Amino acid sequence: MTTWLPRGLVLALGMVLVRLVQGTLINTYPTKAGMISLALVVLFGIAAFVWALLDGMSDARANPDPDRRRDLAMRWLLAGLFAGFVSGLVVFLISLVYHAVYAEGIVPELSVFAAFTTLLVFLPAMLAVAVGRRLVDRTRPPQERRRVTDGIETDVFDAVRDDDPRTGPIAPVAVASAGAAAVDYPETYTSPVALAEREEADDATEQIVGQIHDETAQIESEIDRIQAEGDSKH
Repeated sequence: MTTWLPRGLVLALGMVLVRLVQGTLINTYPTKAGMISLALVVLFGIAAFVWALLDGMSDARANPDPDRRRDLAMRWLLAGLFAGFVSGLVVFLISLVYHAVYAEGIVPELSVFAAFTTLLVFLPAMLAVAVGRRLVDRTRPPQERRRVTDGIETDVFDAVRDDDPRTGPIAPVAVASAGAAAVDYPETYTSPVALAEREEADDATEQIVGQIHDETAQIESEIDRIQAEGDSKH
């Protein structure tokens, strides 16, 4: 059964009883009509408050993570709407045979009175849910935020911890001492792309060196030829 339906039924029955008692007492004590109505409305609101308070506390105990808690606002809103509509309809039908009950008519009962009953249920319930969750949370130690990955709950801060049991502790970086000449860093691995680029650069350097060597040899041979011609003329 839907969770809001039992609450709506009980609250609708409670409001019908409130209307019956209200009509009877006002007919008996007409000078105290305002006080009677106010007292009955407060009692009805307290009943909704207590029930919603228990809902909030049980939900907080079952779901320590606030992001995983149930939508109690929708539950109590639907319960209030149902209670207002059903109680208004029932009170109107009762007023047809029991005239001590004050009922304006079918339209006001299903609109104005239903809206009033909805607010009388929803507002105290939301306050009670917040109070109930707060009462439970303040007695519980801080909870780590969790996430679900492939059906497994993990801590969202696992990636930045240095003591991950799945990968082991992160090795500390070696720091050079005051008298040390150098620091031993972990071996680095070069990617295939970087290796290919390095080989191309080496080949280009060898070509340039070879061209310089050839040009130097030509210049030296030309100098030797010129010197030989000068000697022959002398």
